[in-house]
Amino acid sequence: MKKIVKIMLVMVFSLALVGCSCMQMTARNRVEEFLDQYRNLSANVLGDLDEVVDAETDLNEEQKEKYRDILKKQYSDLNYEIVNEEYDGDTAVVEAKITVYDLYKPQKDATQYLNEHSEEFNDEEGNYDSSKFMDYKLEQMQDNNDTVEYTITFNLEKNDDGNWQILELSQEDLEKIHGIYNYDQA
Repeated sequence: MKKIVKIMLVMVFSLALVGCSCMQMTARNRVEEFLDQYRNLSANVLGDLDEVVDAETDLNEEQKEKYRDILKKQYSDLNYEIVNEEYDGDTAVVEAKITVYDLYKPQKDATQYLNEHSEEFNDEEGNYDSSKFMDYKLEQMQDNNDTVEYTITFNLEKNDDGNWQILELSQEDLEKIHGIYNYDQA
């Protein structure tokens, strides 16, 4: 699943490159458009999501579908509010407060449960069965409705065509969007 997270972080940048051809778009509008692609489950988001989940070798087909559904729910239920925007010529900083499902805590709790009850995840021969644990972890993530709120700072600049472009987000900010940010270490 860690591979999924890393690949999903990369796919966000492909979303940043897909923009409106409107020359009148502000930096704020560009950030809203970026976040709305998640909320609306745009073709770009779904295509990248399918590609990433399908490439995950640690999940069986049923687990892949469950994980895909978890992420679709995460994205479509993402809420945001633009709280600040500042312009300085061809650069801008836009701050957005986002609310997402807290997928970090159920993953952390599942790992703790595994450490305390490892025998529950053994096969008939007494060997650890990672598929059983993955089923448990996905179930915990799917049943979770707790949310967490973060502030993300988007840095933008105008490209050669005069359109606002979101600059690379930090891994921390991408993890916040995906709800997997380790806030225990913050």
